Amino acid sequence: MRIAIDAMGGDNAPRAAVEGAIQAAGEYGVQVYLVGLRSEIERYLGEAAKGDSRINIVDANEIINNDEAPVSAIKQKKDSSMVVGLKLVKEGKCDAFLSAGSTGAFLAGSLLKVGRIKGIDRPALAPIIPTAKGFCMIIDAGANMDSKPKNLQQFAIMGSIYMEKVMGIKNPRVGLLNIGAEEHKGNELTKQSIELLRALDLNFIGNVEARDITEGACEVCVTDGFAGNVLLKGVEGVAMTIFKLLKEEFMKSAVTKLAALMLKKGLKAFKKKFDYTEYGGAPFLGIDGIMIKAHGSSDAKAIKNAVRQAKLLYDNKCLEIISSEISKLGADNVE
Repeated sequence: MRIAIDAMGGDNAPRAAVEGAIQAAGEYGVQVYLVGLRSEIERYLGEAAKGDSRINIVDANEIINNDEAPVSAIKQKKDSSMVVGLKLVKEGKCDAFLSAGSTGAFLAGSLLKVGRIKGIDRPALAPIIPTAKGFCMIIDAGANMDSKPKNLQQFAIMGSIYMEKVMGIKNPRVGLLNIGAEEHKGNELTKQSIELLRALDLNFIGNVEARDITEGACEVCVTDGFAGNVLLKGVEGVAMTIFKLLKEEFMKSAVTKLAALMLKKGLKAFKKKFDYTEYGGAPFLGIDGIMIKAHGSSDAKAIKNAVRQAKLLYDNKCLEIISSEISKLGADNVE
């Protein structure tokens, strides 16, 4: 597999991208194309990596910053690391693209420069969150603020395929995010969507509440981008607060410090479960190319794991399966 990596995107660029790419090339045997300022990239390439045929540099002399208007930046900065990387996928020179840069620019660029899978109305950002029983994908988590029932139907299909093929969960449970489990609850979007989801050949379990998701009620949580993003940020915020409060409690006295030392192994395992670097990044599903959005503060480990995600998508032919399943819906899909 050939993967383009936006070497200039993210808080720790280009070091994290370069080091993560080197690790991924060695561990997964992929061809890596680091896109960005050559002089900056070469600063972090060791002599061994410079002679590695799996590590390549693609010149791009502009950088898209987080404070720029996404669409304007994509259109105006044609020589940016993000645009050049996306073009590599569009032109068939790379099979996947990974960036820890501006989320808005990443989403806009994927749509404008690469385009959607035929039949997909709206692609969706789909991060993974830990639950009491494993993992759950939130789809959509911010790409679409307003969605139609048919969008949620497509989200369910894409999310189910990803969780089965990439995360290895057989027959994943699909739930529709709502304010109650009863079918009569919710807004017009959820009321219309539930019937479309029931019509699919998926393991659809009906409506799920936010508190049920973290308990492990489903492996795929289908929702519009607004509610999905609120859910994602809420889960992240609660996790950070818990870690902060635990640390404060354990540092209060010699006794609590001793208790923390005794629980060190368990606490590390607990923290690891909530560590975003373990999951790599969020796939942008529905684009006609493998797109992985890494966290802005990604380190080398997160970049390496994001490459692993891309490779699993590629090896398991997820895009082809999504395209095939979406085509079965036909043109008469309910708006």
